Amino acid sequence: MGHVRLLHTSDWHVGRTFHGLDLLAEQDAVLAHLADVVAAEGVDVVLVSGDIYDRAVPSAEAVQVANRALSRLRHAGAHIVLTSGNHDSAPRLGAFGEFAAAGGLHLRTTIDRIADPVLLDDEHGPVALYGIPYLEPEPARHALGVTGARGHTGVLTEAMRRIRADLADRAPGTRSVVLAHAFVTGGAPTESERSIAIGGVEQVPGAVFDGADYVALGHLHGPQTLAEHLRYSGSPVAYSFSEAQQRKSVWIVDLDASGLAGVRRHELPVPRRLAKITGRLADLLADPAHDELAECYLSVTLTDPVRPVDAMRLLRERFPHAVHLEWQPENGKTSAALRYAAAVRGRSDEEIAHGFLDDCRGAPPNEREAALLRTALEKADREDAA
Repeated sequence: MGHVRLLHTSDWHVGRTFHGLDLLAEQDAVLAHLADVVAAEGVDVVLVSGDIYDRAVPSAEAVQVANRALSRLRHAGAHIVLTSGNHDSAPRLGAFGEFAAAGGLHLRTTIDRIADPVLLDDEHGPVALYGIPYLEPEPARHALGVTGARGHTGVLTEAMRRIRADLADRAPGTRSVVLAHAFVTGGAPTESERSIAIGGVEQVPGAVFDGADYVALGHLHGPQTLAEHLRYSGSPVAYSFSEAQQRKSVWIVDLDASGLAGVRRHELPVPRRLAKITGRLADLLADPAHDELAECYLSVTLTDPVRPVDAMRLLRERFPHAVHLEWQPENGKTSAALRYAAAVRGRSDEEIAHGFLDDCRGAPPNEREAALLRTALEKADREDAA
């Protein structure tokens, strides 16, 4: 092996839905592309930094997609080093880890293996790849024997101390790579990550990871560079409209004799674009400028002064993949926050019903609607009196 080439990915969240829609087909397609990259780029090791699944107990279909992705990567020629994230069940993900390692899948999901690296060799010598699973601070500080440690910074500091101690005992010039699932200071979150805040503090300083030649971070869903050696790959698929402008990607990382030789970004295919539009319903349905959005997952903000009736059904006739709808009237009218007692004090049932309709849609009932409400209320009064 002339040199070691890595592919850094994370946050697959296999099994996640998008506004109620199943994304397994999209996830399967993008993860299949990773195997093509491995083959085309001659990647030696794929690093997956946590959140393989979106839930601790994934569906059978999600497991099939993840298994298929890992199998493709291995058949494309790469070893795989994989850690558990805050969405994963570490015990489930790590099951049969010793057997998986024989086939080139190296699982790092337990605290006792933090300083037990996957070792590779190239013409320059050994490369040690360490995997830090997501560390829940309270149980992790006891398991690590640092009961005085505080929050994520405390337990990750101890994890890196162990890694540096192991590295110090290895041959001079051994290069090191660390996988970690954490919120590192300077990273930019999106709306689709689950908070890992403990006691109000979830961020850890990047200096915690000093000493590693490359740190493959997971947890934040946008690709970003905190330092040349400290990067988030981001998720391979967008999971919120806050990610609509992101270009999903992976990092191709090269190591040479001295350590980190270079990092390149490889953009991933987009199964279906995300887009947002704002305006009055009639305009959105008629404007030919929006034709290009017909195949996008769409978030729509309606600005009609009165909330349109059956808006989502009408939108989906033109935009079949509209999945999210908000109403923000252009006149700025919003419902006042009132306590129930204040909202009904001194008002008749009919006045309360009219006020409710006005608050919900931005306009009082018309004559026909008022007549229907009156009839319904009179019928309710007769039934109560019977």
